[in-house]
Amino acid sequence: MDKTQKAFAIGVDLGGTNTVFGIVDAKGNIVAQDSIKTQAYHTAEAFVEAGVERLQPLIAQVGGIEQVAGMGIGAPNANYYSGAIETAPNIAWAHERVVPLARMFSEKLSTLNSQPFPVRLTNDANAAAMGEMAYGVARGMKNFIVITLGTGVGSGIVINGQLVYGHDGFAGELGHVTMVRGKEGRPCGCGRTGCLETYCSATGVARTAREILANTDRPSLLRDKPADQIESLDVSIAAGKGDEVANEIFQFTGKMLGEACADFAAFSSPEAFIFFGGLCKAGDLIMKPIEQSYNQHVMPIFRGKAKFLISGLMNANAAVLGASALALR
Repeated sequence: MDKTQKAFAIGVDLGGTNTVFGIVDAKGNIVAQDSIKTQAYHTAEAFVEAGVERLQPLIAQVGGIEQVAGMGIGAPNANYYSGAIETAPNIAWAHERVVPLARMFSEKLSTLNSQPFPVRLTNDANAAAMGEMAYGVARGMKNFIVITLGTGVGSGIVINGQLVYGHDGFAGELGHVTMVRGKEGRPCGCGRTGCLETYCSATGVARTAREILANTDRPSLLRDKPADQIESLDVSIAAGKGDEVANEIFQFTGKMLGEACADFAAFSSPEAFIFFGGLCKAGDLIMKPIEQSYNQHVMPIFRGKAKFLISGLMNANAAVLGASALALR
């Protein structure tokens, strides 16, 4: 059977805690799903063995491997060109080593019907961009940037309908552009200081909250919780109740994101910036400051042209859908 005639694809969201496997149909419906604990395995070989074992009942539900076009995997530190996870610090079996994960899964799955089984790998933010282009708010767009606001800040850049990978497979790390230079910049896990991620991720927002609370005596709902336990969700809840300090935190975060997007527009002139992640649940509290700051700082030729959108896949497993779209490309 020709690949384009096959009805399903496997999408894999490989995270630092859980790995989710989904069987996705051509309309973007996850028809079967299961997961394993990413860190429960001491070697990549054991992880792949467990993954294929967990996949087999899902594949059987859709009529067997003959009905599946391929597998796409979204993972941290993933190189699309090599199909490998390269020294992922938060995954024990991939820490300080290169794991050819696409080839390993391909070899195991090929044994199910004695035919080559295509597997592609990309980083998780690129998978999210693929999902938006195939099933979400970016359908029909050819130039857009997806920005994921989670524990870190990730990005997937699409130009002329193609994801940007660069010459080595690692292009598009917009979360690590420097926003604050010098000693004033916050230290980042990448080894540099002042990265966008250190301010505008969920952990960055919590840090901003602690810094503001430590430098003001103003009352705030955020003071109901020990400072070291404050999370970005607490800021969202407080801001939604009209808390002035929490709103100031979102103003600060949105201003910085808007400034960054203004710089990003200068090199790719996207039709839209699409935001994904828990911070987006704050809605206009975060989105309005982003757009206002963008229009204030962007070159006049770009002003007012880009849309600022929240992911259309927030209530679905966007990474699984995106990874499955990668398999169908």
